[in-house]
Amino acid sequence: MERDNVEAHGWAQVQVQKSFAAREKPGTLYLVATPIGNLEDMTFRAIRTLREADLIAAEDTRQSRKLLTHFEIVSKRLVSYHEHNKDASGPELIRLLQEGQSIALISDAGLPAISDPGADLAAEAVSRGIPVVPIPGANAALSALIMSGLPTDRFLFAGFPPRERKGMDRFLDGIAAEPGTILLYEAPHRLKKTLLALAERWGDRRAAIVRELTKRHEEAIRGTALACAEYLEEHPPLGECCIIIEGTRGKSVSDTGTSGADGQENWWSALTMGAHVAHYEEQGRQRKEAMRLAARDRGLSRRDVYQALLGEEE
Repeated sequence: MERDNVEAHGWAQVQVQKSFAAREKPGTLYLVATPIGNLEDMTFRAIRTLREADLIAAEDTRQSRKLLTHFEIVSKRLVSYHEHNKDASGPELIRLLQEGQSIALISDAGLPAISDPGADLAAEAVSRGIPVVPIPGANAALSALIMSGLPTDRFLFAGFPPRERKGMDRFLDGIAAEPGTILLYEAPHRLKKTLLALAERWGDRRAAIVRELTKRHEEAIRGTALACAEYLEEHPPLGECCIIIEGTRGKSVSDTGTSGADGQENWWSALTMGAHVAHYEEQGRQRKEAMRLAARDRGLSRRDVYQALLGEEE
């Protein structure tokens, strides 16, 4: 980060937060986790914090009112704070915090400030020396990770992938070399498209599609990225989903399509396109899959590979 940006956001000098030190001002911003499906996942501490806060800020006040009513928190002031009103609502919440009020921030489900505008409010509070206190609880990405069967000792949470194809390509380029397990969120109506984009590049990587976490229809679909994509073609997904896909660690050079750590050439650089495809066919892969893997290695489309193969045959 540029030094002037550091100073502008209050990071130039060390700031020490004593979360529970006695003080009159400022107030405290509590980031309170709510259930991601099963109401029994609400913690005692979360309930107490919501009851004791001066104000509750919620992403969707209608949904949050149902939750609060269930836990008999009915007389608390509830205000709206979400992506579309954060520029107007955020400064007012900061003003109240500076005056000494305590505010509990909740999202529709799970931990606030994870891929939602709560992160902006927390950052602004930190920049002004306002204590930010987490009240932990359910989280969809980590819950999906631990039930996926994929490595958990190192992982990257990458949030929601971009919607546009160019943005998706840049996004995947940015995480292509990630050695740890990759965690993504995706809406059900976009899941197949995103999974196909993953399968085009990393079709042989292990993946898990986890949906409806903690609910009655909780489900995990496990297989290669390509196999999962094909499965979803016949079984359209319902409910919010997490995509968990393995990283590059433990993959051979031929699996990942990258050069070795010593900077040597790609293993396939001296091969013709036909020999490159044949390499994968000799491993027992179908012709179509072998062409897809060769395309991934070379950063080409399957159409490019097909045209190259035709050229070699002429």
